[in-house]
Amino acid sequence: MNAMKEDAHQDEIEYVTVTICGQLFGLPISRVQDVFMPGSLTPVPLAPDEIAGVLNLRGRIVTAINMRCRLGMPPRTDDGEAMAVGIDCDGESYGLVIDSVGEVLRLSEEGREAVPVNLDARLAQVAAGVHRLEDQLLVILDVERLLDLKLNTKAAA
Repeated sequence: MNAMKEDAHQDEIEYVTVTICGQLFGLPISRVQDVFMPGSLTPVPLAPDEIAGVLNLRGRIVTAINMRCRLGMPPRTDDGEAMAVGIDCDGESYGLVIDSVGEVLRLSEEGREAVPVNLDARLAQVAAGVHRLEDQLLVILDVERLLDLKLNTKAAA
C-alpha cells in the first residue's frame, strides 16, 4: 500500500504558480531558487526591452527579466509591488519580475497536456504544456526557452 502512494507521488510535479497580467503560469519548483521583491534595479545600457536591469541579491548579480514585456503583455498600470522569482540557468542568476506569486501546486504528470493550437503564439513559444484547472488554464513555462532572449516574442504578436 505504501509503495502505491510513493508511485503516485513520483508521477506528480510541483509547480510554483505566478500571475502575469491575469494569466496563471507554473514554474517547476525544482527550478525556483527564491522569491523576492526586486529592489532598486540598475539599468543595462543597450539591453533588450525585456531586461528590466540588474540587481544585487545577497551578493549575487541577478538579471531581472520583465515578464510582461518578455511575453508581449501590456505594462502594469497599478501601483502594486512587483514580485520576482529567482531562477538559475546555465550558471547565471535571473529574477523573473511578475505580478504576484501564488501557491505551490502538485499536479499529475498525466494531467499535463500539449500546448493547445489556439494558445497565443507568444505564450506557446515559451510553454512546455498546460494543465486545465477547475477555473483556469495553467501554462507551464519552459525555463530554457523563456530565458533564450534570442527568441523574439514580439515577432509573433
